[in-house]
Amino acid sequence: MVTHEDVLKIANLAKLSIKEDELDKLTKEMDNILAFADTINTASDEASDFDNINNLSNAFREDVVIPSLDREQILKNAESQQDGYFLVKKRN
Repeated sequence: MVTHEDVLKIANLAKLSIKEDELDKLTKEMDNILAFADTINTASDEASDFDNINNLSNAFREDVVIPSLDREQILKNAESQQDGYFLVKKRN
């Protein structure tokens, strides 16, 4: 359970100022956050059927080399090029 003192200590460490009328609300919210974190920590990490909800056995394809455009043809409209590569202006 989070106390007012816990919230004030955390606020002090974070160099935050908390108004007295906000303290109850922040304490309750912090307690809810920690309770949610505890709920997540207790969740099972065992394998489940959820990992394969689309029933895919292999979504990958083999890499196949296919012909492409010639390098000179690709670079023929480039504003600037050098040694078969595009030259790009360096940004400051």
